Amino acid sequence: MMNQKRRERPMQPKSEYKERTIDLRRVARVMAGGKRFSFRCTLIIGDEKGKVGVGIAKGKDVAQAMDKARNDAKKHLFRVPLKGTTIAHEVGAKFSAAKVIIKPAQKGSGLKAGGSVRTVLSMAGITDATAKSLGRTKNKLTNALAAAEALRQLL
Repeated sequence: MMNQKRRERPMQPKSEYKERTIDLRRVARVMAGGKRFSFRCTLIIGDEKGKVGVGIAKGKDVAQAMDKARNDAKKHLFRVPLKGTTIAHEVGAKFSAAKVIIKPAQKGSGLKAGGSVRTVLSMAGITDATAKSLGRTKNKLTNALAAAEALRQLL
C-alpha cells in the first residue's frame, strides 16, 4: 500500500467570544421566475465579562449566513459597564415594536428574563437582573436589538 498523506484542515483559532443563535429563518425574494430562497441568521456573541454584540446576516446557505452574522456581531460589539454581577441602574429602550425594561437585582437573585433578552444579558455577563418585554411583538430579532439598545444607555 502506498503511504497516503491525509489532508489536514487548518485549525481556526478559538474565539474568545461565546455565541448563541437566537433566530434562523428561510426568507424568500420574489423574482420574475419565482422565489429565491436564502437564510437569515441572528446571532449574539459575548465574552460574559461585559462585551456583547448582536449580528444579523443573510446567506445562500445556513453556514454562510452564520459566518456573516458572526462577523457582523463582532463589528457591533460594545462594552457594558457591570456593577458586580448586575447593572448600575434601571434602563429601558424601544426598537421598532419591541420595548424592554432591564432592572438591577441583588447578588444571588439570578437572571429573570425571557427569550432573546435573556440571551443578550447572559452573553454580556449579567447574572443578576430582572427584565421585561413590554412591546406587542414576539419577534426575537427586535427584542434582542431593544435589549442591546437598553444596555448601550448604561455607557
